[in-house]
Amino acid sequence: MCASYGLDPRFTDAELLAEADEEILEGLRSWAQDNAGETLRPTGRNLRNLNPLITSPAGAPALETAWWGFLVDGAPARFPSINTRSERLQQRPGGARSRAIVPTTGWFEMQKPERVWHEFGMGPGVLFGMAAVTQRGRTPDGEWTTCYSIVMRPAPPQLAHLHDRVPALVPPSFSQEWLTADPTRELVDEALLAAASLDERLSARARPDDKGDGMLF
Repeated sequence: MCASYGLDPRFTDAELLAEADEEILEGLRSWAQDNAGETLRPTGRNLRNLNPLITSPAGAPALETAWWGFLVDGAPARFPSINTRSERLQQRPGGARSRAIVPTTGWFEMQKPERVWHEFGMGPGVLFGMAAVTQRGRTPDGEWTTCYSIVMRPAPPQLAHLHDRVPALVPPSFSQEWLTADPTRELVDEALLAAASLDERLSARARPDDKGDGMLF
């Protein structure tokens, strides 16, 4: 699972959308600067932060803030919902009827049994996107918001010894299709093939001192 990820405002290389949208990039920099020094965590009973998300409400990429994990009847879902297994979407593609891209510069996982945190990504300063499925939900305060769940797939061989799953990354060339195409088994299969095309670029580094907490970078 992906239990934490970060967004470094100092990113120097954006591999997020097929057509770079400076307004979106500046919005991400502004959000990350306002939240610098804190790692994104699952929103829930005690943490109610809204995180940046790229959606396509009118056919073009747009930036909004959203709740990580699904809300049901005004409360966090009783089932695990911050992540969704890719195999489940292949079996039930209707679960991908509404989708988004989660911008990040790295995600964090704990290697067990050593209990050493690792930061995974595509290299220093690279902003990239993780596939997500979305739905609407009502917050405990009664406000309607977009909720999202990061799509997870089996880890590539060079990372499997650290953690068995990784987020399904969205290459820029596949971003528009992921945001707007019909929710079919073929779309999910194509998304996984697109994610696998980035495997050779993925790497991880140990973070034994901070245990994945604290700084975004």
